[in-house]
Amino acid sequence: MIRGLTLAVALAIGLAEAASPGPRLELARRIVWTADDPAFGGFSAIEVADGGRTFLAISDRGSWATGRFERGDGAPEAAELTGIGRLHAIDGDPLPSGEEADAEGVALDAEGRVYVSFEGFHRIRRYDDIDGPAIRVPSHPDFKRMQGNSALEAIAIDGAGALYAIPERSGKLDRPFPVYRLRDGIWDKELQIPRSGEFLVSGADFGPDGRFYVLERAFAWYSGFATRVRRYELGADGFDEGVTLLETGPGSVDNYEGISVWRDDAGATRVTLIADDNFFALQSTAIAEYVVVEG
Repeated sequence: MIRGLTLAVALAIGLAEAASPGPRLELARRIVWTADDPAFGGFSAIEVADGGRTFLAISDRGSWATGRFERGDGAPEAAELTGIGRLHAIDGDPLPSGEEADAEGVALDAEGRVYVSFEGFHRIRRYDDIDGPAIRVPSHPDFKRMQGNSALEAIAIDGAGALYAIPERSGKLDRPFPVYRLRDGIWDKELQIPRSGEFLVSGADFGPDGRFYVLERAFAWYSGFATRVRRYELGADGFDEGVTLLETGPGSVDNYEGISVWRDDAGATRVTLIADDNFFALQSTAIAEYVVVEG
């Protein structure tokens, strides 16, 4: 009887462990950000700062916008536009409309400087003042050969100050995404992350836990957008295979393109996503915030 009871307890524990969910994202709240400005919209990247109080968003029409969150129970209840303007070229002139202004990724370094990636004219620029002139960042030779409208979609900066860049497409469904890394002014192409299914890279960020969070999206005309967030550990041999923290079904979410991972005042890791409305009346500038639950 004791043996049978022990076996039953062991089986119950095993089933409980098998059923327990792993690391995941739990939705805290989704809001829609609105503002009465003709330049408002098309946001493809976001960085949350000040413990979740303020944020910077970058538009794929070549604009920047700053905002402030109103929070209740830690989750965002509303977002207020606090500033908006045009990104500038190296010579200080506002970026012209068109491909040259197609900004897709944003990252902040430890000194508060802003890095922005562009596609169309594939490049990365630094802004010591977001409303000031751009500063040239060295380019990798591959950037010139990248596919139009599918190039430097995501950038991120790690705790050591290295800059990482990922194109939206890898070239084939079974080909990993290359991850370019800039250290001490020199790019390497030693890293990659796996590609799975129809999902393409749309954003990335290093979290306060030192892990690499990648936002992906898939789209079909008959079903709409799907969103996935995967997390990777970076070791001496590169990135691991990663773990999926969130994956939505087609048509169930907005067109999320930007991701920011940060720590709130209570010590929880939060993931904030922003959607690109494409300046289209049937879409919205949605902001969804999740809490990382380790399981």
